[in-house]
Amino acid sequence: MSRSAKPDVIVIGAGAAGLAAATALHQAGRHVLCLEARERVGGRMLSTPVDGGALDLGATWFWPGEQRVAALAARTGAGVFDQHLFGDAVLQDGAGARRLQGNMIDVPSYRFAAGAQHLPSAQAASLPADAVLLDTPVTAIRPAGEDGLEVHTPDRTLRAAQVVLAVPPALALERIDFGNALPDDVVRLARSTPVWMGAVAKVVALYPSAFWREDGLAGAAFSRSGPLQEIHDMSGVDGRPAALFGFAHARAVRPGFEEAVVAQLAACFGPGAGSPEALHVCDWSREPWTAPRSVHALADYSLFGHPLYQRPMFEGHLHWASTETATEYAGHVEGALHSGERAAHAVLSSALYGSGITAD
Repeated sequence: MSRSAKPDVIVIGAGAAGLAAATALHQAGRHVLCLEARERVGGRMLSTPVDGGALDLGATWFWPGEQRVAALAARTGAGVFDQHLFGDAVLQDGAGARRLQGNMIDVPSYRFAAGAQHLPSAQAASLPADAVLLDTPVTAIRPAGEDGLEVHTPDRTLRAAQVVLAVPPALALERIDFGNALPDDVVRLARSTPVWMGAVAKVVALYPSAFWREDGLAGAAFSRSGPLQEIHDMSGVDGRPAALFGFAHARAVRPGFEEAVVAQLAACFGPGAGSPEALHVCDWSREPWTAPRSVHALADYSLFGHPLYQRPMFEGHLHWASTETATEYAGHVEGALHSGERAAHAVLSSALYGSGITAD
């Protein structure tokens, strides 16, 4: 493989952050190669198609003031609609489920009519056909002298003057061999930084109709007894497809989990909720390209956006990007986009360019 004599960049990860960086660099005239370990783009933006729309198994919302997401949705033609808020909420505890007046659980937010994964899919499609390599995990990163850095995969070794590392830091430290070249304080920080949604299971229940709305319920619940700790309406535009979704600690996903979820939904929203057409469970802690083995032990969210993530590594050749590294909206898609844009700006501001990407 040979690209061109112009300065080039390797981006590791084709989630929201990586594709934001790759897009900005491509638009600035750089030749970019984006390496993605999965067989799909999107990272934690994952949607499954169903009749009438899509269900989000990862990122679902964005909020007022998050201008990067709004602009990306407009550029990619993603239909946006308001999260359903109207109706009463439900509180569940050891004494059972009781209806509360009004919905104090949900806040004004926006959804994507075609599912959140539409955005990264559209971003990837706007890049050159050979710019994104799927099923290509990175195993090691090494200094390469005047060439910048070597990026090793199971099948080849690539070289580039600049590299953007757009995966959760703790995952990067577990999956990628840096050859003891990272500073000790950076290693400690990265290994301690939580992975947003990494220890969470998301459950989506699909129904023939949003019957809870007819009963004056918002589809929102908060539970002290679980297994879902909070529940929200995930129905599409005009209530179709009709769905409820909730979050659970990933450790709760064990034999009997699905039965317990269905029973909880019925307790909160009535017998009709006990017979979903389909139940989708996405345990992000078991996603090998999202969560490191240590994910359940990582809990210090104050490390998000740490100043060390804003500094290039490997003498200016390696740049961090992921929602965990963002100084704004960390944990949100907006934060991922911000981190990717920041990394791209750092690359474009750097004089450290070599002779382009080569492959052995």
